[in-house]
Amino acid sequence: MKILITGGAGFIGSAVVRHIIEHTKASVINVDKLTYAGNLASVAYVADNARYCFEQVDICNRAELDRVFATHQPDVVMHLAAESHVDRSIDGPAAFIETNIVGTYTLLEVARSYWNGLDAVRKAAFRFHHISTDEVFGDLHGTDDLFTETTPYAPSSPYSASKASSDHLVRAWHRTYGLPVLVTNCSNNYGPYHFPEKLIPLMILNALAGNPLPVYGKGNQIRDWLYVEDHARALYKVVTEGKVGETYNIGGHNEKQNIDVVHAICELMDELAPMHQRGYPVNTKHSSLITYVKDRPGHDLRYAIDASKIAHELGWRPQETFDSGLRKTVQWFLVSKAWWQPVLDGSYTMERLGQENSEK
Repeated sequence: MKILITGGAGFIGSAVVRHIIEHTKASVINVDKLTYAGNLASVAYVADNARYCFEQVDICNRAELDRVFATHQPDVVMHLAAESHVDRSIDGPAAFIETNIVGTYTLLEVARSYWNGLDAVRKAAFRFHHISTDEVFGDLHGTDDLFTETTPYAPSSPYSASKASSDHLVRAWHRTYGLPVLVTNCSNNYGPYHFPEKLIPLMILNALAGNPLPVYGKGNQIRDWLYVEDHARALYKVVTEGKVGETYNIGGHNEKQNIDVVHAICELMDELAPMHQRGYPVNTKHSSLITYVKDRPGHDLRYAIDASKIAHELGWRPQETFDSGLRKTVQWFLVSKAWWQPVLDGSYTMERLGQENSEK
């Protein structure tokens, strides 16, 4: 099986690429524009595998997508390419409209044209799997409420609105044109190779540097945390065993207030990288770095996923608890400076720019 993965150099996409190459016999075509959040170092150790290839292509570029599909003849599309940072969407929504809406539309049209040209057997087996977020549902007000696959959409930010739009497009292409689609909506991911602007890696790296740990508002926002490798297993399960036209929610069963997440990181850092080893007085705690900052506009209070459908129908459940996954994540960042330092100082993008210029 040949699986075309868009956004395969991003955080979740690279985890899917690594999972498929390491644990299955499928081949992967990694299609990524390589924006600021795309990093080929995240797939470096599978890059030489004969079942892996990379195409630097913008999903808004119809001609290039047509070429990629014609060249590689995929059996499955897993669409993860997206602008995904809420703060960035507030500051500059245009890129989110372009990539998440126009890019998804373009990919759907290329996939539909390609699918229509397949023979009957390959056409019946083809799948288009769209990976989305629980943020399309807005927030939950009751302490016992959960997002289900039928929860009405109520996005709060330009990011979540653009993802909601892309979800609607995918479902419309299924109902109108018969394109065999699957949709998944996931909770907050965390784990190795996480881009440092997101909460958990930001706190780990700021703590390591002795910098302030900024917490929005009171830090009482609640999220359901999903270890990224658990998510990658779920996505492969859905695309290979899921029912066409269905939606599956994927969650980690780990609801935590943001402030509790930050304190948990501080406790792990106190254990694994105590501040006195970096010249601070003995018994200095990382929690002393916590600072509270003005909350961002439209900040949803609580997300929580009901993942019972994927458990009952496909047999997937997360393997990691929040405690085990967070420990693995902190440990990974502590020994992976070679990955995150070029991201922090921007040298990974400068190297890429230099390489691109030399090739022109």
